[in-house]
Amino acid sequence: CSCIDLKNLTQSMCGMNAAVRAVVRMGIYVEAKVYFIYEGYQGMVDGGDNIVEVSWESVSSILQVGGTVIGSARCKEFRTREGRLKAAFNLIQRGITNLCVIGGANLFREEWSGLLEELAQSGKIEEEAVKKYVYLNIVGMVGSIDNDFCGTDMTIGTDSALHRIIEVVDAIMTTAQSHQRTFVLEVMGRHCGYLALVSALACGADWVFIPEYPPEEGWEDQMCVKLSENRARKKRLNIIIVAEGAIDSHNKPITSEKVKDLVVQQLGFDTRVTILGHVQRGGTPSAFDRILASRMGVEAVLALLEATPDTPACVVSLSGNQAVRLPLMECVQMVSSGRRASLHLFINYNKVSFENNLNTYKLLSHRKPDTELPKTNFNVAVLNVGAPAAGMNAAVRSAVRVGITEGHNMFAVIDGFEGFANGQIKEISWGDVGGWTGQGGSLLGTKRTLPAKYLEKIADQMRTNNINALMVIGGFEAYESCLQLAEARARFEEFCIPICVLPATISNNVPGTDLSIGADTALNAIVETCDRIKQSASGTKRRVFIIETMGGYCGYLANMGGLAAGADAAYIFEEKFDIRELQANVEHLTEKMKTSIQRGLVLRNENSNENYTTDFIYQLYSEEGKGVFDCRKNVLGHMQQGGAPSPFDRNFGTKVSAKAVQWISKKLRETYRRGKVFANTEDSVCLLGMRRRNLIFQPVVELKDQADFVHRIPKEQWWLKLRPLMKILAKYKTSYDVSDSGQLEHVARHSPKECDKSFI
Repeated sequence: CSCIDLKNLTQSMCGMNAAVRAVVRMGIYVEAKVYFIYEGYQGMVDGGDNIVEVSWESVSSILQVGGTVIGSARCKEFRTREGRLKAAFNLIQRGITNLCVIGGANLFREEWSGLLEELAQSGKIEEEAVKKYVYLNIVGMVGSIDNDFCGTDMTIGTDSALHRIIEVVDAIMTTAQSHQRTFVLEVMGRHCGYLALVSALACGADWVFIPEYPPEEGWEDQMCVKLSENRARKKRLNIIIVAEGAIDSHNKPITSEKVKDLVVQQLGFDTRVTILGHVQRGGTPSAFDRILASRMGVEAVLALLEATPDTPACVVSLSGNQAVRLPLMECVQMVSSGRRASLHLFINYNKVSFENNLNTYKLLSHRKPDTELPKTNFNVAVLNVGAPAAGMNAAVRSAVRVGITEGHNMFAVIDGFEGFANGQIKEISWGDVGGWTGQGGSLLGTKRTLPAKYLEKIADQMRTNNINALMVIGGFEAYESCLQLAEARARFEEFCIPICVLPATISNNVPGTDLSIGADTALNAIVETCDRIKQSASGTKRRVFIIETMGGYCGYLANMGGLAAGADAAYIFEEKFDIRELQANVEHLTEKMKTSIQRGLVLRNENSNENYTTDFIYQLYSEEGKGVFDCRKNVLGHMQQGGAPSPFDRNFGTKVSAKAVQWISKKLRETYRRGKVFANTEDSVCLLGMRRRNLIFQPVVELKDQADFVHRIPKEQWWLKLRPLMKILAKYKTSYDVSDSGQLEHVARHSPKECDKSFI
């Protein structure tokens, strides 16, 4: 049978073990032998106990562990032909001809047949072995906290590193506010400033230094003026983020100490430096990294199974929310060419996205003087609708500041459409939304009330306040509300204005988008709780936990939480189940308790079935598991809605909101005639959603056919295709849809005119 070998070649980072687990279990699932190679290439060269066959159970407890359980090391000997000859011999001894690599090994692949012939000539292997193992297949997965590999929107480990950075920033901001201090944070990134830039965007930093875009001459005075102006506006703290590879326009390093000394000398501010260092590589992997690594691991195994002698070595990447395969050497060559550039040390595959991140940061952090701002006299209102979701405040902040930059007067509506009807509307300024990115919940207040019964009052308030455009941030209620406003245009001319919906809900149940603001934070809350629960079971063997998640009728949180936490089952409304399946799950867990893995985890979406409730499932498992395992249950409740937003939700909310305001500005210009805004076409009431690889504005009327209004979910949900992954990795026999897999794509440089593909 085919053999799959796994090794790490890079420095360790969070999420690697999730990839290891996925490759091992998917490999065994397709009836292959799976081997670990410890200590990277060094272990391949040394052979012996460094190459070990592994079992299903051996990776049972590594999902939530940071770093890499199989080690990582650079190897000078492997760079020589003699070293690669030793490595080839060690692989042939075990019949290994398929490598799944977190890193790259294309030269080894190209030399493979020559190495075997040389081994045969020296008598170390038989001629039959040369014929039998004539081809070596290689598939790579990209692990790097810097997100510096061309061809993927996100590398394994980046999201977890952002979590570590934002946790530190949030903690520092409290002490900085108390003491009116300036903090200079140094984050990793020798050639790529992704971590620094996205961290600055996610926390609203005052200034950021990255290697790709050296500051212009005179930056020292510009920065000090900016810091001084912020203090004058009663801002009690300043945050400056410096990438370790930051340089000025003369290629001279900009260090954190240099920035600190500059602030102290010119402004006299109490200033401290914090160097995060390897903290960014450690800790528990985020939900995003676990899911990403699991998807990449499974896709890597599929790529090996489908490989032919003519298939080039490929790397599994993420594009939007899709796993794609790209030629390894195309990616490597583009990364190398980027690093050879003079001032721009690294221009990656996602240049358009990187520049969008930078431009969005500039828009939101550097306010132009009023004399330089355009003046449109348009009034744009922002409100939150539905349940609170982490990231809502970041979206409001972005909308207000981009709107002001566009020249609009921005208004905040308190308590949703109910507050709108009651006249709870106030103008909101640039400074009013300072520090909002890290705040959870909804600072504007939010209610589930739909506008239908308040249409006349809302129309009166829109007329009184001369509202020319509306941004609605929320979940299914926000979508339904804007649909009601669109349908009421024939009766109320006040609703004939540009209206945009931003999906924001932990349930991720809004039609027209694959992801919603807030879902990532809720997913992390679920996974963190599952980790603690599993840890509590480590001392008590043979225990199964039944955990209820939120989501209404949408099973996104239960399904993706189950995948990220390594659950044995996840019950959701979208996939019907009966007593026979429940019994089969109990029997599966009973067999599991006979192995070394003596604990179980079962997730249930709150509305998955009206009869098979959490209590029913708990009682059924307790009864059927008597003498084999005992049960506990946990209802997570509203803790899934609380807490500080994750880096993903802060960044996602910020960027989509900025894009939405720019769309509103465009529509206002298009529909302004004779001193009045009048927009009554379907495409003037849109939802901005992420669809596969792009952000798309879609008329809410056109999305009606895609929505199940009874259960408040989309009729088709992309993540259901990932559902078999959780079952496969939990050792269930099931079929896996590979219709989106198998196509080898090519790396292409993007022109500045292309739309933004990456949102992270």
